[in-house]
Amino acid sequence: REQARLRARVVEEDTEGWQKDPGFAGLERVGGVDLSYVKGEESRACASLVVLSFPALQVLYEDCRMVAVGAPYLAGFLAFREVPFLVEALQRLQQEQPNLKPQVLLVDGNGLLHPRGFGVACHLGVLTDLPCIGVAKNLLHVDGLAKDELHKEQIRSLQREGDSFPLTGTSGRALRSHHRSFRPLYVSVGHRVCLGTAVRLVQSCCRYRIPEPIRQ
Repeated sequence: REQARLRARVVEEDTEGWQKDPGFAGLERVGGVDLSYVKGEESRACASLVVLSFPALQVLYEDCRMVAVGAPYLAGFLAFREVPFLVEALQRLQQEQPNLKPQVLLVDGNGLLHPRGFGVACHLGVLTDLPCIGVAKNLLHVDGLAKDELHKEQIRSLQREGDSFPLTGTSGRALRSHHRSFRPLYVSVGHRVCLGTAVRLVQSCCRYRIPEPIRQ
């Protein structure tokens, strides 16, 4: 019920002037967030928020803290486990260095590409009202998506860096983010950004396969 209530507040279109500019003029700060778990433990994790300059992609701010995760892991409900720690990190940034508040967040996870169309990137976006983009390393099997032969053939069709294809039935695209990487990223809308802008921005932030805000 909570996901359905918040899902109604997701904005799936560009809301900022810089999003409409081909070179993202006006975009100066891009954030990245992630929760990384201690190997072999489900309750200890490092919650990370990094803010990079754009387009130079230099680190301006980083906040990494060990946290005790209390909520159990349930498929499709990852946000209830992780988002509170990411919101806290953004609140600390707002208190300590509000001038470094990111204009957009890249989230290690999915947005609309989710069984109920409300992944962690949507959840975080709605709670913070920041533009958010979901960037997943693995394909979530929703809406009939599967790593079948058709999907593998589509991946092989991504010949160049920046090539992408739509994920049928979802607001997501598979993106070849770097010429040396043959494994795509799965980009989806989180909040206050359209899919085309999300894909372009993720590509603009990639020096390697993983976009710099998340990689850092």
